[in-house]
Amino acid sequence: MTWGKDLLTLEGLDADELWEILKRGQYYRERLDRGEKAGTELRGWTVANLFFEPSTRTRMSFELAAQYLGAHVINFADQGSSLAKGESLLDTVWNIEAMAVDCLVIRHDTSGAVKLVADNVAAAVVNAGEGRHEHPTQGLLDLLTIWRHKGRIEGLKVAIVGDVLHSRVARSNIWGLTKLGARVVVCGPATMLPDPGDWPVTVETDLGRALEGADCINVLRIQKERQEQGLFPSAREYFTFWGIEQNRLNRDLLLLHPGPMNRGVEISGRAAEGPNSAILDQVTNGVAVRMAVLSLVKERGGH
Repeated sequence: MTWGKDLLTLEGLDADELWEILKRGQYYRERLDRGEKAGTELRGWTVANLFFEPSTRTRMSFELAAQYLGAHVINFADQGSSLAKGESLLDTVWNIEAMAVDCLVIRHDTSGAVKLVADNVAAAVVNAGEGRHEHPTQGLLDLLTIWRHKGRIEGLKVAIVGDVLHSRVARSNIWGLTKLGARVVVCGPATMLPDPGDWPVTVETDLGRALEGADCINVLRIQKERQEQGLFPSAREYFTFWGIEQNRLNRDLLLLHPGPMNRGVEISGRAAEGPNSAILDQVTNGVAVRMAVLSLVKERGGH
């Protein structure tokens, strides 16, 4: 096992390490399903959620995960903070760590910022989404959702549809899925896809071909600024060629979406709420996976 007090990427983990987290996540999911929310694994610990980007699901699920395991939790947002007065990221983090904080959960819009912090603090650091780099706990909760619904990951074909090139969610999913033996095809407008050979995936611009024989589809949110950058002409055209409607989904295809959704752009309401959808299950699994990550980080060298 190679990872210690920090969880920064899935690219840096091997298959055994991924399964260790997923099995711990399954244990916590079963506890949540039984209504058992009063754990003691993080008793005496203080977890600081430092979100330099807006977030709803990720921030709240990290907060609940820490609280369910008995930690003290403090939340930080950069609006109105000393950062607005010119304080550097590291100075902000060092001051928070000096308040006897044991773990820093960080979301930042700049790739490399979370590793910079991890290299300069003694506290444990968990990447909660960083620039275009990775979003490891989102990747883990998607893996847990697929495993729970399909009973396996090895040998599955998973299609990731949307703005793959700019997506930290896609990167974490690709690394996690391929390390566990799944085949990944990425699909969307050519302007939103990596060059063939850059990642261990098949690149496809035709949605029908991407979905042939697929077991799962993970639909990425299309950000409005992509249209302003000229990466696709219009939301209507995008939905025509790459939008997910219920009639595109065969009976056994598992539908995922990391949220927030743009209904009518990358996914229809009928698909999001239909029989294939595991979107709300992903949210619950997000709490369980983050409980697993925080408990393992503490065991592996947190304060």
